[in-house]
Amino acid sequence: MNFMIGAVDIGGTKIAVGIVDESGKLLSRREAPTDPDHYAAGIEQIASMLRKVASDAATAISGIGIGSTGPVDPMRGEFGYVDFLPGWRGKRIVDDLAKTFNVSVALENDGDAAALAEAGWGAGRNRSRLIYVTVGTGIGGGIILDGELYRGVDGAHPEIGHQVIDPAGPECTCGFHGCWESLAAGPAMVAWYKSRSSSTDGGIAGKQICELAQQGDALALQAVEHEALYLGLGLANLINLFTPDAIVLSGSVMKSAGLFLDRIREVIRSGCRFVPAEKTELSLASLGDDANLIGAARVWHYRFGSVQKNSGIGIP
Repeated sequence: MNFMIGAVDIGGTKIAVGIVDESGKLLSRREAPTDPDHYAAGIEQIASMLRKVASDAATAISGIGIGSTGPVDPMRGEFGYVDFLPGWRGKRIVDDLAKTFNVSVALENDGDAAALAEAGWGAGRNRSRLIYVTVGTGIGGGIILDGELYRGVDGAHPEIGHQVIDPAGPECTCGFHGCWESLAAGPAMVAWYKSRSSSTDGGIAGKQICELAQQGDALALQAVEHEALYLGLGLANLINLFTPDAIVLSGSVMKSAGLFLDRIREVIRSGCRFVPAEKTELSLASLGDDANLIGAARVWHYRFGSVQKNSGIGIP
């Protein structure tokens, strides 16, 4: 039988829900704003959207996979101390959705979910050692080693964006100065550009800086050089530590990857002399704007697909 997985992507501003088939194809989707303070209302909303997407796809839900922002406890199926979702902290979403739909449910951090998706259905397919890195408002990702999702002590998710690159760098919300995220995420590139620009327009965004660089603007090109240097340093650290088969890059900054990749590769070559860095392939994520939803579905397949097949019970 075909397993149609209800996929739930929980972010700080919106919740997306979809149905994903066994090949990783998204069949239907819906989304709505997140209510960060009221978990009960959020769960009702998710359940309603799951029923609607199942109806849209004319199918039953065989299981539910969830990818969520912030720290989560995948084994207990509950939210940790999520800054963006104060009303959801400590809530056991896996238990609640399992009771509602009478199917198995799995939860992971959204970076881990996307890593599983790219490893199973995307650019990292057939790569047993893969690191997924997303560069946007922040820097996050997930690590696959020997085909298994890497978990730290107590099942913790590695915060690759908070490796310290320059202790004299800007302060980060993590408590350190000069971590990768504070130096190379999208807002860091914008802050660097603004600090050196004579323009009074404070509304410039990373996308505009990249567009200016493509047009040959001198300051924008310097911002791109600065961004690529720090992206390269963080990626070089990951290669030195894990020597993966592939690193898959995603996120809004990577939509302009052509501006950064040559310099990133140059930095990696200069600082990864004791490992076979040339054998680590840098590639761009291939699942597009639906990667998080597809990743949420892959979470279910990773947890249950090989050991437990649901009966395809219909939507109550």
